[in-house]
Amino acid sequence: MLLHSLLPRRTLFSIGYFPTKTDTARCRSSRKSEMAPPPILSLALPSETGRVLSIQSHTVQGYVGNKSAVFPLQLLGYDVDPINSVQFSNHTGYPTFKGQVLNGQQLWDLIEGLEANDLLYYTHLLTGYIGSVSFLNTIMEVVDKLRSVNPDLTYVCDPVMGDEGKLYVPEDLVSVYREKVVPVASMLTPNQFEAELLTKLRIGSETDGREACNILHAAGPSKVMITSINIDGNLLFIGSHQKDKEHPPEQFKIVIPKIPAYFTGTGDLMTALLLGWSNVVLLLLPPSRLNPSM
Repeated sequence: MLLHSLLPRRTLFSIGYFPTKTDTARCRSSRKSEMAPPPILSLALPSETGRVLSIQSHTVQGYVGNKSAVFPLQLLGYDVDPINSVQFSNHTGYPTFKGQVLNGQQLWDLIEGLEANDLLYYTHLLTGYIGSVSFLNTIMEVVDKLRSVNPDLTYVCDPVMGDEGKLYVPEDLVSVYREKVVPVASMLTPNQFEAELLTKLRIGSETDGREACNILHAAGPSKVMITSINIDGNLLFIGSHQKDKEHPPEQFKIVIPKIPAYFTGTGDLMTALLLGWSNVVLLLLPPSRLNPSM
């Protein structure tokens, strides 16, 4: 079979293949004998892993937000559609930055455009840094809209609010996350400071971290991952999964040596990988190992 019959034309050019006159003649002859099927829109999943709508920040230079999340998810087999909540020249840790901020109405315009073309079927929604209450409220409308199309949508929320006792966002966002976002999230990935804000519990030990997970389970999400708790110079990761409200959650911890350096985008990458592998691992398990309640 000819190479150009297997790959789209744009892909062939990108790998250095250019059809000969003979190939072109054969292709034309083939078209006469059999009509090409109509184009298939993205309603059909391109892979077993699923489709992700990722609403996060974007920077021209550096790797944070969608620039940290999209590529790893694609490597794991997901089809990822990014919406950039902001587009900045660089991350805000620099002395200065410039760029644009998407508002709630502009986000909804994009959702309406996707809906008009029957492109709103997603298996996962991933959200990261949100800079305003109005935008976060629109995110809640997006969740409702996506679940009206796919009731089984998994909503993975990284409630980016701050770190090490310092808020990155307006204080008004904390109550919106606590009262509106947590109840509808499927998986929550706060750091220590964010978990304290959401639960109103000071976390100073592993036991406190596990209790914070229990409080968040009671409020909504079945999966809670506190990605970093600073204890005695080490970073502690606590994962918790409550399959149903009648049983206690299954919990685990990972002790991570702390590296004396500053990195950006690591939380965004962590949440993307947690989303990705939580689904990929289920697909790799044999049917006998799968639990329908997970």
